[in-house]
Amino acid sequence: MTDETIPNIPLLYGTSIPQLGFGTYQIEADDAERAVLEAPELGYRHIDTARIYGNEEGVGRALAASGIPRDELYVTTKLWNDDQGAGRASEVLDASLERLGLDYVDLYLIHWPVPTVDQYVATWADFPALRESGRTRSIGVCNFHEDHLERLISETGEVPAVNQIEVHPLYVREELRAFCAERGIVVEAWSPIARAAAALFDQPVLAEIAAKHGRTIAQVVLRWHLQLGNVIFPKTNSVDRMRENLDLFGFELAADEMAAISALDLGDEGRVGPSSLTFGAPRD
Repeated sequence: MTDETIPNIPLLYGTSIPQLGFGTYQIEADDAERAVLEAPELGYRHIDTARIYGNEEGVGRALAASGIPRDELYVTTKLWNDDQGAGRASEVLDASLERLGLDYVDLYLIHWPVPTVDQYVATWADFPALRESGRTRSIGVCNFHEDHLERLISETGEVPAVNQIEVHPLYVREELRAFCAERGIVVEAWSPIARAAAALFDQPVLAEIAAKHGRTIAQVVLRWHLQLGNVIFPKTNSVDRMRENLDLFGFELAADEMAAISALDLGDEGRVGPSSLTFGAPRD
């Protein structure tokens, strides 16, 4: 398995993103260094981190030690909630770059809209200058609903290249994904296997499809994402699971299988993470 197998999806403003990557959420700094060093050896080139994960330093050390040329890597990090506000993004990105040991990231995201603070539009207004400075190649957001995106676009004229949101078969987000597609916004799916929730992994239809293809349930769900067009970056500390999560390109789900998986959707009841409408508290 090499990175040549992984498709690149075009983004707004002339860049692209590997559709499959490696996530580092809830991986401690030292573990992140080990895991991210192993990931490129297996074929991963897309690494997703964030300031709030506390592991940017470990990720950076691993990338430096990997020996992979910088232009062959794709690195994402994110601006955290308490760093929102006009005029702050440049300094915050510079701090992340220093921790990562990089001159630029490929994608920089606002982590949550935090509507209770209502600083996401002012924060976003500063993001195009970050891209123009070369310190990030692309800019986007995470966990934004339709109304959040509408405000960004209408008040700044700048369309996010990416919206990283919770998506999995129990929380399909069809309307939001369609909204993004209509505007050229690529959807990245975090928690792509619903944090391995029993409510998902105990579904007979997934077991049947997995058995038919000689794959695991996780591989079937990740393949479903790829065929929907989502970007995914499953997280694991296990080398065997890293290898398994890369092995998604030797089979294809039929249209009826895709539909059966999507039919598992529970709407908001299927969500395993916090709500974008209420998450985040005002600064003191």
